[in-house]
Amino acid sequence: MTATSVPQAASPTAGAPALEARGVTLSYEKTSIFENLDLRIEEGEVTTLIGANGSGKSTLLKAFGRLLVPSAGSMELGGQPLRSLPTRAVAKQLAILPQKPVTPSATTVRDLVSRGRHPHQSLFQPWTPSDSRVVNESLAATGLSELADRDTASLSGGQLQRAWIALVLAQQSPIILLDEPTTFLDLSHQLDVLRLVRSINRERGATVVMVLHDLTLAGRYSDRLVVVGEGKVIADGKPWEVLTPEVLRRAFDLEALVIADPTSGSPLIVPVDPDDHRIELGT
Repeated sequence: MTATSVPQAASPTAGAPALEARGVTLSYEKTSIFENLDLRIEEGEVTTLIGANGSGKSTLLKAFGRLLVPSAGSMELGGQPLRSLPTRAVAKQLAILPQKPVTPSATTVRDLVSRGRHPHQSLFQPWTPSDSRVVNESLAATGLSELADRDTASLSGGQLQRAWIALVLAQQSPIILLDEPTTFLDLSHQLDVLRLVRSINRERGATVVMVLHDLTLAGRYSDRLVVVGEGKVIADGKPWEVLTPEVLRRAFDLEALVIADPTSGSPLIVPVDPDDHRIELGT
């Protein structure tokens, strides 16, 4: 992926916070994941949800994206209950990339990315040259211009993931939810995607909420980290406030050192293995 400008979005929904969970209970069948959860997502920030496997990160993201209805409490978008808003109105304000999106068969990359323009179209507002421009910009921003006419079935896992991210870009929503956006990507392309996410945030003021497993990358590319587990928020704040040995021990059962990354100054997580032995020089 090469650096390029990203398509511009409409102004975010007026007022803060961008998203909010108020006294929310989230469950699957009879299993409760969160109870009476309160969480505000502020406008214009990159907020990353982290936690151990099964802690509810993706569940919470789905609730913010209206893919999961709370059994109690309210999920709000710009101060309004999500469930009360029309689907098209929500899609213009909020885009979500699930962890395992289902790719339509016999679809080219350009066709897939073009689906991001559907919320902006209607019977009286069909496809326009502006839609084509946004799709082309989204393909370029994700390094897919040369693959635009390829069938999605022929793509590698990493290429397909970038195509889905391009669809989200084409939607031009001021709030973007990303569930594991670096899945299937090698480290180089993980960095490309996260730099792109930061660019979307910095250049057009988009509010980004994402789920990541890599704690060091989460600390490097986020304004705010929210650690979930035990059915609640365990820690919430700036990376250096959250990524502490105490929080890592509680949330991940992980013994680790937290040091400054020599290139970015952000927290660098160094796991401690009790079976490791330091090698003394001269022995």
